[in-house]
Amino acid sequence: MKQRSNAYHISVLAVLIAIVIIQNIVPFFGYIPIMGLSLTTIHITVIIAAVILGPRDGAIIGGAWGLLDWIRAFVAPTSPLAPLVFTNPLVSVLPRILIGVVAGWVFIWFRRHKKTTLGLTLAGIAGSLTNTLLVLGLIGLLYRQQAAGFYQVDLAKLMPYLLTIVGTNGVPEAILAGLLTPLIGLPLLRFRHAA
Repeated sequence: MKQRSNAYHISVLAVLIAIVIIQNIVPFFGYIPIMGLSLTTIHITVIIAAVILGPRDGAIIGGAWGLLDWIRAFVAPTSPLAPLVFTNPLVSVLPRILIGVVAGWVFIWFRRHKKTTLGLTLAGIAGSLTNTLLVLGLIGLLYRQQAAGFYQVDLAKLMPYLLTIVGTNGVPEAILAGLLTPLIGLPLLRFRHAA
């Protein structure tokens, strides 16, 4: 029985990693352009993995996404800034791993207090903001000169500019994750417990 359970677990991880790969490759699936913004949806897959399978598996799925971004920065960068910053695993991989860890533990805490739906919503928001704040924060901390040149802002205005990106991209992504995580997560949790 345990061997069957392990095979099922590995197959679920493989399916989620395949979804992350598809989201990275298929245009408008993992990165959706809306009114001049580019909303990321890949983090929602990582958050769903974290709340359904736990923080460790969420970190594995997030790590797969981070590795894809890291490789992509070398072979097919998405912007002129990508080869400068996303070739550093601290920027491309670590924040994506921490999405799963943060979202998973936020959900566990609320579930222990019998607030599953609220836990799913807040796990979605927390996981999304973890990604946004860490990626932009690390870019601002480690690559100030390059980022200021890329965004064509004075070095002194870089952090306010990055905070504006948090507001214009990060907040809508967090709201989207907060809405979709319970919509997707609740049925999957019911299915998982019924199986």
